[in-house]
Amino acid sequence: VQLQAFGGGLVQAGGSLRLSCAASGIIFNLYDMGWYRQAPGKQRELVASITRGGITTTADSVKGRFTISRDNTKNTVYLQMNSLKVEDTAVYYCNAKHFVRPRELWGQGTLVTVSS
Repeated sequence: VQLQAFGGGLVQAGGSLRLSCAASGIIFNLYDMGWYRQAPGKQRELVASITRGGITTTADSVKGRFTISRDNTKNTVYLQMNSLKVEDTAVYYCNAKHFVRPRELWGQGTLVTVSS
């Protein structure tokens, strides 16, 4: 059972990246999915989430720039990040919450660095 996130890297401000998180060992469509991030010296915060049914929420700080989506046929959730800012620099973590049971999984994190 694991979540594997990838797609991070170094990008200039104004650029784009797409993060992917592949789930294995779970029934993917029973989980609500989310992306969190943690910048140095700051608490982990929710960036975006998507329910089993495809309802999304997005943090105000990234609204209009980041889009979360999921492909249940590939057991994968994505985070498309456009118009990146220096303040988006953080480790991004994938999260899965079972829609009924108290079960939560975290991915290993992928580093996004935005340079000015």
